[in-house]
Amino acid sequence: MKFSTRVDKNIPAAELFDAVANFDRIEHMLIRRGVSVTRGDDMPDGTRGWNLGFDWRGQRRELHLVLVQFDRPEKYAMTGESKPFELRIDMTAVALARDRSRLIFELEVKPRNMRARLILQTAKLGKTQIDRKLSARVAQFVDDAMAG
Repeated sequence: MKFSTRVDKNIPAAELFDAVANFDRIEHMLIRRGVSVTRGDDMPDGTRGWNLGFDWRGQRRELHLVLVQFDRPEKYAMTGESKPFELRIDMTAVALARDRSRLIFELEVKPRNMRARLILQTAKLGKTQIDRKLSARVAQFVDDAMAG
């Protein structure tokens, strides 16, 4: 299942990219929201990764994220894995004008088991509402990333 949204800002694209690619700031934002963050920088292939732990709907969830693409000042991508899902996050900063840019956020979620497949089938019924919530959350994330 794929989700995408875009956020327009009145700053240069390189500045927008630097704000959303500041991983130290993002880690602190997650920690303030109660997420346990452990870096996995010492991976054998030199890839940057994180292990995240958080409570969602009354259960502890674990997510492992790996940075798989980093093309400054345009795009970065992460892949993630939890017990029920695989995911890919792409963030692309596009210049609309000299001092105006757009962040394109794309999220693809794939099930890893039958229960996850059923969850995604149910989510498809409310995709419009999920898209609205995702757009609001990504816009808030961009604002928070630029504020620090």
